Order: sequence, then C-alpha cells, then structure tokens
Amino acid sequence: MAAYVTVPMNSKEPRKPNLLQALIPIAVLILLLILNVNYFGDHTLDGANQFALILASAVAGIVAVTLGVKWTHIRDSMVRSIGSAMPSILILLMIGALAGTWLLSGVIPTLIYYGLQVFHPKIFLFATVVIAGMVSLATGSSWSTVATIGIALIGVGQALGISEGLVAGAVISGAYFGDKMSPLSDTTNLAPAMAGTDLFTHIRYMTITTVPAMSVTLVIFLIIGFTYKFESTPGDIELVLEAISTKFRVSPLLMLVPVFLIFIIVKKVPPLPALLAGSLIAAVFALIFQPHLVREVALELDSSTTSMFKASYLTIMQSIFGDISITTPNPMVNELLSSTGMRGMLNTIWLILSAMVFGGTMESAGLLVKITSSVIRWAKSTGSLVTTTIATSIFFNITASDQYIAIVVPGRMFASSYKKRGLKPEVLSRTLEDGGTITSVLVPWNTCGATQSRVLGVPTLEYVPFAFFNMLSPLFSILFAYLNYKIRRYSDDEPEEKAITEEERKDY
Repeated sequence: MAAYVTVPMNSKEPRKPNLLQALIPIAVLILLLILNVNYFGDHTLDGANQFALILASAVAGIVAVTLGVKWTHIRDSMVRSIGSAMPSILILLMIGALAGTWLLSGVIPTLIYYGLQVFHPKIFLFATVVIAGMVSLATGSSWSTVATIGIALIGVGQALGISEGLVAGAVISGAYFGDKMSPLSDTTNLAPAMAGTDLFTHIRYMTITTVPAMSVTLVIFLIIGFTYKFESTPGDIELVLEAISTKFRVSPLLMLVPVFLIFIIVKKVPPLPALLAGSLIAAVFALIFQPHLVREVALELDSSTTSMFKASYLTIMQSIFGDISITTPNPMVNELLSSTGMRGMLNTIWLILSAMVFGGTMESAGLLVKITSSVIRWAKSTGSLVTTTIATSIFFNITASDQYIAIVVPGRMFASSYKKRGLKPEVLSRTLEDGGTITSVLVPWNTCGATQSRVLGVPTLEYVPFAFFNMLSPLFSILFAYLNYKIRRYSDDEPEEKAITEEERKDY
C-alpha cells in the first residue's frame, strides 16, 4: 500500500543529504508547475505537468547519485512507488468503464431526471453534501461515491445552472467526510494503526474536529444556495427533462444498478471487482432498457451493422473503453450525455505514474525524510506539533502524491514525539487523517486529486475553493490543538498504552 524507504546494502553507504540538496528537486518542480499553469492554462494535465514531474525526478536522481546512491536502488524505489499506486490505477480504469455503461444504460440520465424533480435548487448543494456523505459513510470509499452518485449530482447541478466547481466541491466535501468517518475506509483503519490506537477510539475522537468542520460546511452551502443566482429557469429544467425522456427509457428499475453497487461495497466486496460488477450489470440493463440507443450507437460505429448481437457487442465495448455520446436537440443535455470510458482516464494514469516516479526518486536518497525531519525541531508546543504534523502530511501529499505515504511516513516520524509529550495516540491518528486523508484530493497530481478531477470532469483547481470541509478539517485540528481543547494526555498514574510494533505496521 505504501512505499518504504530502504537503504541499499553496499559496502559504501551513501551520504545523507543536507536540507538544500533535498529542496532542489522541490524547487524545480514548483517552478515548472508555475510555468505550466501560466503557459498551458487548463491543458496542463495533457502532458505538461506529467513531464514536469519527470524532469523534477531527473533532478532528484542526480542529487541521489551525487550522494552515492546507486542507479539500481533509485530504479527499484521508483518501481516500488509505482507499484503502490497500481490498485488506484486499476480502479480508475474500472471507473471509466462504469461511467460509460451507466450512461448507455440510462442510469445516469435517470438519476439526473429524478434528481431535477426532487431537489429544490436552493437546497441542492446542501443535499449534495449530505447524500455524498451518507453514501461514503456506508461504503467507506470516497472514490466509489464520487464515481457513482457524484457523477449524477454533477449532472443535476449542471442542469440547474450551478457552477461545476461549486457542485464538485460539495460532492468532495461529503465524500471525504464519509471516507474519514467510516470504519470501512482503508485510511480510517491505517491512521490508528500507525499511531498505535484502536479504530473506534480513533473515530470517536475525530468527531471533535470533524463535526464542527462539517457543520460549518453545511451552513456555507446553505448560504450559497439561498443567495446563488441560478442560470436555469423552471422552463429550462422542463426542456432538460423532455430531452432525457424522449431519448432514454427512464425507469425507477434503473436505480437498482447503483443500489446494487452500494450494497456489495457495504458488504465489503473490494472496490475493483465491485466496480467491474457494476459496469457489467449496467451493460445488461442497457440491452434491456435502451435497445434503440444500442442500435443507434452501433450504426454510428459501423453503418453496415444488421445483427443485433454485433450491435450490442460494438456498443457495449465502445461504452466501456472509448468515447460515447448521446445526441438530443438540447445542447446542454448533450454535454451531460457523453463519456470517454477507460480511454479518457489515460492522461490521469500518466499523471499518477509520473508523480509516483518523482516520489520514489525522492525517497531513494532520503530527501523527503530529510525535509520533514528538519521541520520537527520547530515543534515546541502541542499546537506547533500538530501544525507540523499536518504540514508534513500535506507536504507528502504534494511530493509523494499518495495519501497512504502521507499517513504512514509522518505517523512513523512523529509517534515518538507525541509519546514524549504525554499525548495519547488518538491525537496523532486524528491529526494524520486531518492532514493526510482530507487534503490529498486538493493536489492536482496526487492520486486522489487527479482521479476525482477526471471522474467528475472538473479541474482540481476549479473545485478546491469550494471543498470547504477539506480545508476546514485541518484548520479545526490546528485551532483545537493551540486552544488545548480536548487534547488527550496520559495522567501521571496512567500507564502508557502499548505502541504498535514495526511488524504490526507492515500488515497495513
């Protein structure tokens, strides 16, 4: 799940880097990213940022070699880093397939259709946060939530004339609230394991910062909803409903597909087979409910198609791996009814691979650890220690591009510091979640940020200003630490809890 720093077993040990050497690749990366934003604008993810990460990796590799690290060790570190991201990459491909089959089957149009009739525009953003939060809490997965109900909510928001970035921010806020608080979430299990506490103590303690952060988030979205100037009128919504109902066979039975997917995820079916099952079931529903669309798309792909079997195979496969769009007389609806399948995820996968190469190269010479260890000495009080921990987790989300590393490495680094100050392990575990899990989606090249941006079809920097929960959670954690509010410490006569062993950590 996470890549660990290993020291090559050579007769001559490599030298440890100084802080300046460790910062050189970071400075190069920041410079290149700034240039990309200025020169490429919204197209930075088409290759510019990917190559920027590769160039920064090359600089990190040069620094590593000058320190005496062998190329084979650098290469192996890159491979291990990429390996840790492979589950995410496979899930991303399955999400692409899911989006295509859910569109063709009419699942997404049906969700949009009923959503437009149920949701009042003024409370839509509030309801989006609540719905995404409930689904994520039940499934334990922000990724599955965004890939399913999140896509549908984006569509409803577009039809209502609400900014995509605003809707995506609401989806992200709700999804990561549920991911953070669910006992089914992998990060929610990982954080207490690294800190040395148990799962439910960790979850209960997180409510102290999470509930205020979510409460403020809901209030903000309510205020925005009641003051927002909607672009769509009731007449526009009726036109959307008419366009969907004329093109698709809308039926409540299509809701069985997302219900089934959420059910099997709750039953702890791993995300990869769950998403594959959701895609295949949607494909079957497409043949049952939308045979006219299946034939229509097949004729666009091959005008000579006469066999229904051939038409079904062509269309289903195209929806899974390639571009598919359903045309209606309404241009706005046409924007909602398109998918790029697995192929549309390739730029994101390219970005993730490049980011993991950078993270692995930085790890190979201990450059990341050097930066973070230099920061620890500034932590003099409980408030500054929590702030430093959160900053370190954010740093790893930016540099290593992986939320698991952003939890594991700081967890191991700061465990002794928290213990020495008499702080109970749940203080560390909560801080790791507030800094590592929650902020990962705010970084465009992080596996989480890149994935959610691609799935929702909204650039990361467009939804970041509206991901209120994700920004408020670490701030509340820091604020309460400085105020010394409900910071748990060992009493003088209370024995310290057994710290988790290195071998136990490896199980995660």
